[in-house]
Amino acid sequence: MFKVKKEKLVYNQTPVNGQAYTDKMDKIYTRFAKAYDGFIAVFPLWKRWLRSVLPYIKGKSLLDISFGPGYLFRVYPKQLHLSGLDYNARMVQRARQKTEKWGCSVEIVQGNVEEMPYESQSFDTVVNTMAFSGYPDGEKAIAEMLRVLCDDGVLLLLDYDYPADRNLFGFWMVRLIVKSGDLIRDIGRILDGFPCSYQRKVVGGFGSIQLFIIKKSVSVSHD
Repeated sequence: MFKVKKEKLVYNQTPVNGQAYTDKMDKIYTRFAKAYDGFIAVFPLWKRWLRSVLPYIKGKSLLDISFGPGYLFRVYPKQLHLSGLDYNARMVQRARQKTEKWGCSVEIVQGNVEEMPYESQSFDTVVNTMAFSGYPDGEKAIAEMLRVLCDDGVLLLLDYDYPADRNLFGFWMVRLIVKSGDLIRDIGRILDGFPCSYQRKVVGGFGSIQLFIIKKSVSVSHD
């Protein structure tokens, strides 16, 4: 399989004006909120990628951050106490309607991942799927996710990153996401700056869809 050169694996910098970037992404999600449901329906791989977090859930309380269409609320274990936070008002409205229709009990609020309205150590599991690349400041987002996570909890972060083997197909999947306006970060490098340990698992997309299973710790390991 063709490989790209290391120097081509370029990551995005934090935008100078984070609020302007957030506002731009918010408008995009508002415009395509309804179409997002259709996309998931016709693209079963996306569902498979999202469901990759399910085996690693622990504890009784779960927070889903930037839940978008809210698909996972329908498949989370029924015994969990579910909470959801999303910045986009349209997504929040639609998720409330859908979870009521599905008979799911979820405490849904509108809020910013960089300043969440929860006390520290509030959740056993924190989930963030295919949304990290839409945040202006990755470090602030990770800091908040770890803050609201219980000391013995798990943070499950699923998103795009360059494939470890630098294969051409995975590389171009990442570049297409960048062209759409998302920001690609070296997620492992960001996590290395926090008191946590993590495992990295390839989920799909020719190695570009990766799941990070993160736990608070004084040491860091990465597989």
